[in-house]
Amino acid sequence: MSEIIETGAQSAAWDKVGLDELQRRVRRTIVDLAATPTGCHIGGSLSVADILIAAFASVDRAAGDEVILSKGHAAAGLYAVMHHLGIMPEDPVASYGAAGSILTGHPNHKIPGVRFATGSLGHGVAYGVGWALARRIKGDRRRAIAVAGDGELQEGLCWEAFQLASGKGLGNFIVIVDRNGGQNDGAVDEISPMPDLLRRFEAFGFDCAQADGHDPAALGAIIDAHDARGDRPLAIVADTVKGKGVGAIENNPACHYAVLKPAVAKKWKETIA
Repeated sequence: MSEIIETGAQSAAWDKVGLDELQRRVRRTIVDLAATPTGCHIGGSLSVADILIAAFASVDRAAGDEVILSKGHAAAGLYAVMHHLGIMPEDPVASYGAAGSILTGHPNHKIPGVRFATGSLGHGVAYGVGWALARRIKGDRRRAIAVAGDGELQEGLCWEAFQLASGKGLGNFIVIVDRNGGQNDGAVDEISPMPDLLRRFEAFGFDCAQADGHDPAALGAIIDAHDARGDRPLAIVADTVKGKGVGAIENNPACHYAVLKPAVAKKWKETIA
C-alpha cells in the first residue's frame, strides 16, 4: 500500500468534487465493501461517514493531530473516507477482507494513516486521551479526536477515560459520539439507555455541543472553534441515522452487518442521492 498523504489531501478532495459528491462517493464505496465476500458493518459505517469526513478535514496529522475510530467495527466507513480524501490512495474494495490484506474488518496499526488498532469498544477513546496527554507532555496541544458510538458508551472504560481527560485538563481531546440509536442487539434506549447525554458530559467537566452528524461543515466549525489550549475537553453529540443514504436500510436494526449480493449493491448505490 502506498504511503499516506499527510497534508492537504482532505481539503483538496473536498474542494475538487464538492462536499455533496464526496459524501455520495464515500457511501457508494461503503456499499461496495458490503458486497465483498466478508461484508461489513454497513449501518454504522454509513452513519459515521460524515463525522469522519469532518474530523479528518479539521486536523493536521503531520503536525501531530490524530483521528481515532473507536467504534472500530465501522472500519468500512473509515476506509471509504480515507480513500476519497486521498489519505488512502488505493481503492479499499480491491483488497478488503482478502487473505493477507491489511484492510481487516477492524482497523489495525499496519494500515498507513491508522495509528491504533481498534475494535474492542472503549479502547479507542482511551487511546485518544492518552495521545492528547502525550502531546501536552511533549509541550504542544495537538489534538486527538476520538469517534465513538452511543452504544459504545455503555463501556465503563469510556467514562474512566473521560474523567481522566477532564482531570488532566486536556482541552486538546475531542470525542464525537455517533448517536445513531442502534447497536448489535437492537435500540440503545431499550438495552442501556443514556438520557441527558450532554448533561453527563457537562458533569464530567466537558465543553459540549450537539450537531447534525450528517453535516460535516457544521461539525468542522464546532471542532475548529474549540480552544485546544484550554483545560476543558470537548464532547460533540452528533445525531445520525443508521444506514444513512440507503433508503432500504435507514433506521433498520437489521442493517448492523450485511454481506450483499452484487445486484443488491448496484441497486442501492443507484439510490444514493
